[in-house]
Amino acid sequence: MRVIAGSARRRNLVCPSGNRTRPTTDRIKETLFNILQREVPDCRFLDLFSGSGGIGIEALSRGAREAVFVERDREAVSCIKTNIRNTGFEDRSRVLAMDVMQGLRRLEQLGAPFDLVFLDPPYEKGFEEQVVPYLAASRLVRDESLIVLETSIARGAELSGGLHLAEDGKVTLERYKEYKTNSHLFYRVL
Repeated sequence: MRVIAGSARRRNLVCPSGNRTRPTTDRIKETLFNILQREVPDCRFLDLFSGSGGIGIEALSRGAREAVFVERDREAVSCIKTNIRNTGFEDRSRVLAMDVMQGLRRLEQLGAPFDLVFLDPPYEKGFEEQVVPYLAASRLVRDESLIVLETSIARGAELSGGLHLAEDGKVTLERYKEYKTNSHLFYRVL
């Protein structure tokens, strides 16, 4: 796994061992950031269920002003910190080694909203049903913030077919992208 583009281009990233995390492939990461290219420069980026931190680091490499990583797995947190150090983004990064909901509550106390939120929760566990509505109702996002959910193809098809994560109209599904192994849903905060 590596950084695809930007100031840290071609730098290799370390990943946790085993199957606890699913690093986003280079090809999917490249497609994702082609879609996000106008959103990333100078944004505040929040990477939830960060794994190795590859998505947030890619955002930093492509010009994000700041990235916050939230991950509870100790080995994954160690990988994130190593990857941040090896790419030279220590001054623009913050790592919260805790459960995502705990991390969101802590970040909400600090105030400043994020422009772009990426979450890649464990598949088929329903975490997105808790996290996306929480984000939509919180001060962690602002009008026009973008929330990107990575999920399985089956769950992505279900969500893109009319099942809404935030029934109160705080977010709208702006785009759905399906790949061979997973999918991305792009929610715009209203």
